[in-house]
Amino acid sequence: MSLRANRARFLACILALVVALLTAFHVKTSAAQKTLLTTYYVHGRIYTNDPAHPWAEAMAVSNGIVTCIGKVDYVLLDCGGGQEGMETVQLKGQFVMPGFNDAHLHLGVAAADQLSVPLTGVPSVEEMQKRLAAAVAQYKEGEWISGDGWDHTLWPEKRFPNRQQLDAVAPKNPVILTHISGHVAVANSLALKSAEIGKNTPNPSGGEIEHDAFGEPTGMLKEDAAMSLVKVRIPETSIEKRRKGIELVLENVARNGVTSVQDFSDWADFLVYQQLKEEGKLTVRITEWLPFNLPLNNLQNMRAQGGYKDPWLKTGALKAFIDGALGPRTAAMLEPYSDDPSTSGILTSDPEKLTAMAIQRDKAGFQLAFHAIGDRANRIALEVFEAVAKANGRRDRRDRIEHAQVVAPLDFARFAELHVIASMQPSHQTTDMRWAEERIGRERIVGAYAWATMLKSGVPLAFGTDYDVEPISPFRGLYACVTRERPDGGPRNGWEPQEKISLAECIRAYTSGSAYAQFEEGKKGELKVGEYADFAILSNDLTKVPPAQFTRTRVLRTVVGGRTVYQAAQ
Repeated sequence: MSLRANRARFLACILALVVALLTAFHVKTSAAQKTLLTTYYVHGRIYTNDPAHPWAEAMAVSNGIVTCIGKVDYVLLDCGGGQEGMETVQLKGQFVMPGFNDAHLHLGVAAADQLSVPLTGVPSVEEMQKRLAAAVAQYKEGEWISGDGWDHTLWPEKRFPNRQQLDAVAPKNPVILTHISGHVAVANSLALKSAEIGKNTPNPSGGEIEHDAFGEPTGMLKEDAAMSLVKVRIPETSIEKRRKGIELVLENVARNGVTSVQDFSDWADFLVYQQLKEEGKLTVRITEWLPFNLPLNNLQNMRAQGGYKDPWLKTGALKAFIDGALGPRTAAMLEPYSDDPSTSGILTSDPEKLTAMAIQRDKAGFQLAFHAIGDRANRIALEVFEAVAKANGRRDRRDRIEHAQVVAPLDFARFAELHVIASMQPSHQTTDMRWAEERIGRERIVGAYAWATMLKSGVPLAFGTDYDVEPISPFRGLYACVTRERPDGGPRNGWEPQEKISLAECIRAYTSGSAYAQFEEGKKGELKVGEYADFAILSNDLTKVPPAQFTRTRVLRTVVGGRTVYQAAQ
């Protein structure tokens, strides 16, 4: 090889080395700049939710974490303010608080409802028929139509609808419309025929097919065991439609200052969340519950596939159902309903089988979360948790009862003794107070929606909304906590006022309490050094305005992991 060729090869090697070094330096410098970028939020009224230091004027956020918080001078002078690569947000006295952590909701159902017949708040069965008729015009003959949100307690006659009323406006499409509670639904004749439900169809275990005086099905299906007979016939939603609905729902979540959610949706929805996370488009931290009744091997595979440590998206507790809901009288009660002595509700799980499965799943390291609304269901849940602890020994398991709406007086102490978390939804009380006492009578109502009694008994509280059974807005829940009144006011001094709790207690249940319920205390729920920079900037200082202003409060900005995911128009 010639001298010239050797020299050319040598120069080419030197050039390649220089390029590589410059590239590495650029990458390292870019990463360093990204690491060093700090945002300073200053001159605000920051409610930290940290009992040791409840208020601050400023905070610094870097890499999605709160790195400094306190007085303005301290944050700017002692924590590196004024340095190159910083951003400053002038709060101008605005109220800042930790982002809400909704401890119980259903994003997938809410997303599906975005694409179905909207029935929330319909004042009569005639209005429901009118909305269904309008939807029929948008569908081809034979296509399935679904809807959600009707509430017969709002109607003058307060009776369930029937298949004939749906047939009258949708005779050529199979239809199923789900109650606001999610625990009963009405189907038309084509939908029942598709599911082969007729006069002689027996009730499935844990559910009920309602029949009329002639033995024919009315169209009303109670609890998932019965509803699923029809719903499994509905064609699978396309990924595109599913994602569209989820994106609309996530916008609503961010708009309401919610930065974390504990969700129970279909696995197909979780796969969409994964897709959004991989694309950098996930705007809320999601912990996904798994269906308790699936085979243990399946649950372990889902946990492995979905992960259980990622700060943005992971799997969590196993959700089981013990009973139904109070509105349709399917919540399992120790004694018959006061306004219908013929029923005490429906147990959707066999206690012995539930106990055996719970012991097995707890041993595999899963957290357990049981839906229980009636006093009988809550007692069964507590008995199962006690059996699990005896079988598998002591550990920090944080068993949860979802809703815990009606609890027998003797069982509040058992919640505390067994270290069971009461995962409750304050806005349910605001909705249910219209008819709850009629359902269960004066004596039992004393143990209903009993947040103050739970706290006094030493029971940890985690609050949520049960979206989209109730709106996602946490401000409705705060209002319910401190007033126990209807949104339009009354009754005077509140319904069962002994169960009011303070605004501070309610905020803790919606933030740090919910974090504790998912093993993430110390990571989120407070604005303090080392915790996630998840917070909301509000139009009202909740600690200064009257409770009537809570539900009129607007979220001006929602920040998750230091990133603004929602900002109100100026």
